[in-house]
Amino acid sequence: MASTAAAPAPTTFRGNDKLLLGIVLGVLTFWLFAGSMGTVAPNVLNEINGAYSDPAKKVWANPLVSADAMNLAVSITALFSGMFIVIAGGLADRVGRVRISIIGNALGILGALLIVLATGPAALSLMLTGRAIQGLSAACIMPATMALVKTYWDGPGRQRAVSMWSIGSWGGSGFASILGGYIATFAGWRWIFIAAIVVSAFSIVLMWGTPESKVVQAGPRKFDLPGVLVFVGAILALMIVLIFGSKIGWGSPITIGLLVIAVVGIAVLLRIERRTANPFIDLALFKNRTFTGATLSNFLLNGNIGMLLVTQQLLQLAGGMKASDAGLLTLGYAVTIIAFIRVGEKLLQRFGPRQPMIWGTGIVGLAVILLMPTNLLLVQYQWWAVVAYALFGLGLAFYATPSTDAALANLPADKAGSGSGIYKMASSLGSAIGAAISLAIFTALGTTGVQFVGDVLTNQGRTDNMDLRQAAVVALVFNLLMVVTAIISIMVTVPKSKESAGTAK
Repeated sequence: MASTAAAPAPTTFRGNDKLLLGIVLGVLTFWLFAGSMGTVAPNVLNEINGAYSDPAKKVWANPLVSADAMNLAVSITALFSGMFIVIAGGLADRVGRVRISIIGNALGILGALLIVLATGPAALSLMLTGRAIQGLSAACIMPATMALVKTYWDGPGRQRAVSMWSIGSWGGSGFASILGGYIATFAGWRWIFIAAIVVSAFSIVLMWGTPESKVVQAGPRKFDLPGVLVFVGAILALMIVLIFGSKIGWGSPITIGLLVIAVVGIAVLLRIERRTANPFIDLALFKNRTFTGATLSNFLLNGNIGMLLVTQQLLQLAGGMKASDAGLLTLGYAVTIIAFIRVGEKLLQRFGPRQPMIWGTGIVGLAVILLMPTNLLLVQYQWWAVVAYALFGLGLAFYATPSTDAALANLPADKAGSGSGIYKMASSLGSAIGAAISLAIFTALGTTGVQFVGDVLTNQGRTDNMDLRQAAVVALVFNLLMVVTAIISIMVTVPKSKESAGTAK
């Protein structure tokens, strides 16, 4: 029988810095460590596959892990996080947010260990399994810890906790390229995931013993298995098309069939969720326009991680830079997002969520535009990249806390976990889909180039890397379209009221 009423279990516990540090460390296991895979992908391929059989074209005769498979390994973590994050959020509401957070960290340890062991003929299977488990880990940690922030902190204290949580997510992603690049260059990429194991262990220790937080159910809840199965099938079909479509063939029956499965699956999912008493995606939450605007723009803005992945790989593959040197260019991204993320909190308090969300998204768009002139000489492009990455971090810093707080403040108390899961599902699926499409464009066009780009931008310096440089421009155009769509979505859905989302009723 479905539950008819639910309420958060009463508690007198208030959040403290020990718990907050444990929460932030848990969040970092995904955004900082798992998130570095996109930057170090060339290092992973070189180490597992050995020397190039054709150094000029950077290809291997019989690779253990292909470039397309590596793109899947990059995006599969965010994909699995996005697919299961709502389920994990609802589970956290019922069995306990602290418990699910600790389970998530344990899964993170297992996933990172499998990636460390990925070598030889089993390299691809271990890599993909480990990355998928890391996604399940993030699915547990993110909604559960966000619900803990909502439950154990109030008022300005909650806004500070949200900022710290955002530093762990957005800030962690800012340092991912630098940390991953330096570890991969000077110690080996496997040490990234050894470090992730240690951080997960510390998170468990810090969170252990925290009073449990969960929703008291008036009756048993029926699990929405049909909705989950349809959702997972549709998203997997879509991702296979995005990543392997160019290799399978865009007009092949397999590709068309998978697209039909994805489209029909999403339509069936919406029908199921409207008729189910306890849907795993509660569509009723989207009746709140502010929550809708925060979630939709969050999906689109997270998709711009593809901008970072494509340009980092461009600098290494076309520019011949080491992963550490390419990653160092993103220092401004990390610094600005950490330095200004609390400025976003102050902007929220003064202007409400709408204006800082628009400002932040617009700044991200400017960063994308600055990265488009890939025809420049490497030394010139490096300076453009430094400025663009710094603006990327500044834009996300302005956007992060207003968007997150708007979503949190507009959630019903008994939907904190599942609603937070939907919001973070937008983050993860946006990142996975944005990265997959951007890398697919870059990989597919990287050997053929794009004639119309060559007609507009005349390459300076080397010409043997022209195809990669042109492919990167097309991938960046896709990212710019996502930014424009995000701005439109905020303007249409988020109210103009200057009242802080944190004080909204």
